[in-house]
Amino acid sequence: MNGFIDKLGEKIMPVAAKLGENRYLTVLRDAFMLSFPITMFGSIVVVLNNLPFFNDATKGTLNHLFSNGQSATMGIMSIFVTFGIGYYLSKYYKVEAIFGGAVALSSFLILTPFFLILENGKQVDGVLALDRLGAKGMFIGMIAAFIATEIYTKFVRKGLVIKMPDGVPPAVAKSFAAMIPAILTLTIFLLLNAGVIGLFNTNLHDVVYEVIQKPLVGLGSGLPATLIALFFVQFLWFFGLHGQILVNSVMDPIWNTLMLDNLEAYKAGLPLPHIITKPFMEIFTVGMGGSGMTLIVVILMAFAMKSRQLKDVGRLALGPGLFNVNEPVIFGMPIVLNAAIFIPWLIAPLIVTTFNYLVMAAGIVPAPTGVSVPWTVPIVINGILATNSILGGILQLVDIVIVGMIWFPFLKLVDRTNLKEVDFTK
Repeated sequence: MNGFIDKLGEKIMPVAAKLGENRYLTVLRDAFMLSFPITMFGSIVVVLNNLPFFNDATKGTLNHLFSNGQSATMGIMSIFVTFGIGYYLSKYYKVEAIFGGAVALSSFLILTPFFLILENGKQVDGVLALDRLGAKGMFIGMIAAFIATEIYTKFVRKGLVIKMPDGVPPAVAKSFAAMIPAILTLTIFLLLNAGVIGLFNTNLHDVVYEVIQKPLVGLGSGLPATLIALFFVQFLWFFGLHGQILVNSVMDPIWNTLMLDNLEAYKAGLPLPHIITKPFMEIFTVGMGGSGMTLIVVILMAFAMKSRQLKDVGRLALGPGLFNVNEPVIFGMPIVLNAAIFIPWLIAPLIVTTFNYLVMAAGIVPAPTGVSVPWTVPIVINGILATNSILGGILQLVDIVIVGMIWFPFLKLVDRTNLKEVDFTK
């Protein structure tokens, strides 16, 4: 087993290291984290407006009064993500980041269709549809932001800037320096948008949504793709690489889009279209003790094992584990490169995720509504908040029993080995 794992590590670690260093994946991760506090506020508003013990009339009144809390946060998440991409990618290139973010956002909005409001046959206003700034516009926003920032930073680095004399206030000098690169970049996007409208009588939002986003979302919402992603999370963690960061950098755009789809349906009182979403992946995997669902593992180590080594690590890891931080057990047991527990570490999340998917697909437990729950919220509470049902918390309790049953025989083997090598119980 150790030889097989060593060979796998030799093959997978260079690839994983390259992914972890990829500037685009790193920028995308940081851009989503930029939007996290804002979307968290929106999620709290949705939860409070739709508490399960409220009747429909109360929910309707609360949504009428406070729905802007969601619309102005999660409803326009693409705005925060596109600005974040421009900001962090410009920062990577050591270009004034705030202007890079503004250019990326403006480029996205240039490609976004404005719908006309007519009165007596005359145009009286132009509006942006909210869905174009939320889930439906996510992919075109990310693509536009990356391309726009690359173009903008290239113009800046080539020196196509207006340099102001000494003594000019820094804010004014930076603004003039950004002017020519911003105008050139936005002109390119304006011409692109005009070409698509003039030649094809459509817009890039609809093209990207139909050609790229819908197929990817359909793939990402299925169980097989989810299990593959989760497999790599566990596999990479086994070698000491942060599987969540590496895999989520690729999958987060899909899972976040699915989350926003569910939230829109939930607010409208419609059936939830997806089971797999960002909250599903967080609350019903990471939300049960951290990566690998290890809360029950540290409980077993602390109270059901005999060797002092496992007992001490389990008790030290229990406090952080309640808040879904499990680095103490990953590196303290250790789980990293420990062939004795490779099998339960790898298969327990896959089995539990499959079980959860089937239970939700059967309608026994509701799927996550789309509200974003902080990953540090303890088990049961986070399950109830994510599904707006006590059944979500009960399902998590069933999950940890399953994980415990899978892990227990392997922990006993490690425990006996420890006791044979040194009697730590004395």
